[in-house]
Amino acid sequence: MTAFYHPIRIYYEDTDAGGVVYYANYLKFFERCRTEWLRAMGHNQTDLLAAEDIVFVVKSVSADYKRPARLDDSLEAGLRLTHLGRAQLQFDQWVDRLNTDGTRETLVTGSVKLACVNLKTLRPVPIPDWLHGQLQPSDAP
Repeated sequence: MTAFYHPIRIYYEDTDAGGVVYYANYLKFFERCRTEWLRAMGHNQTDLLAAEDIVFVVKSVSADYKRPARLDDSLEAGLRLTHLGRAQLQFDQWVDRLNTDGTRETLVTGSVKLACVNLKTLRPVPIPDWLHGQLQPSDAP
């Protein structure tokens, strides 16, 4: 799969006392992007839980903050699946600002590793075959 993008608008509630987006909110933007990526493939978290009793949990995350976002900025969160294991997925993720002149600036880059777990036991389980077959890592950087 190639890169996936999800639009985000910055509201007052996203900013800190300095008027910039609070650093932890970028992790929320990453999460929203992954959720919408899954939804774009025809799946959602609620159905996976009901049908398979599985959830995807964050195993590790890293983020590199390059530039701040501010109130009313138009952003786009992006992801690329870089590794697909039997019970794990790894993503490169980023958030770009979409400038009014048509240019983009990368504000944050990150790497997120997820584990597929059974909700009752919270133990790793294989990604169901029907879903695993739909997920393809991207070779593009």
